[in-house]
Amino acid sequence: MSDVQIIRATPDHVPAVRAMVQAAYAKYVDRIGRPPAPMLADYDKILEEGEQEVWVLTVPQSGVGAMLPSSSSSTTTAGSIILAPDPSCVAALKINNLVVDPKSQGKGYGRVLMEFAEELARTRGLKKLTLFTNVMMWENIGLYAKLGFAEVGRRDEDGYERVYFEKSLGS
Repeated sequence: MSDVQIIRATPDHVPAVRAMVQAAYAKYVDRIGRPPAPMLADYDKILEEGEQEVWVLTVPQSGVGAMLPSSSSSTTTAGSIILAPDPSCVAALKINNLVVDPKSQGKGYGRVLMEFAEELARTRGLKKLTLFTNVMMWENIGLYAKLGFAEVGRRDEDGYERVYFEKSLGS
C-alpha cells in the first residue's frame, strides 16, 4: 500500500471525515435505536481543541472513483482515526473512532489505520491500545478480536451499551 498516506487532519479534512462517519454508521441507527456517538460528534471542535489527534488516510483519487476530495486535489480521504490518551491507563493510547469510507471498505485501510495506531503508541513508549464499540455493532466486536484485542468489560455509558477492548503491545 505504498500509495496510502496517513497525515494529521486539517480543517479542510473535516467535511470528508464527517461524510465518511455519516455513511459508515448510518446502517447502525435502526439497530441501536439512535445515531451512534460518532455521528453526533463535532469534528471541527475535536480538531480545534487538540485534545484528540485526528488522522486521515489518503489515497490517490484515481484509485477510488468519485469519493470525497481531501485537502489535496490529487488525493482522496478514504479513512480516519481519532486517538487520545486513555484517562483510565497512562500507558495506553485510546482509539476514539476509526472509520473507512464505505466505498473504500474491504481494501485493508482499516487494518492500516490500526497498525498506524499501534506503531504510534510504541514510539511513544505506550504499552497498549484501548477502544470501545457499541454492543449492537457485532461486526466490530468480531473484527477487534481478530485483530488481537481482548474484551475487558461492558457497561452503559452516555446512553449507549459499550463493549471495551484492549490490546497489549508487548515489550
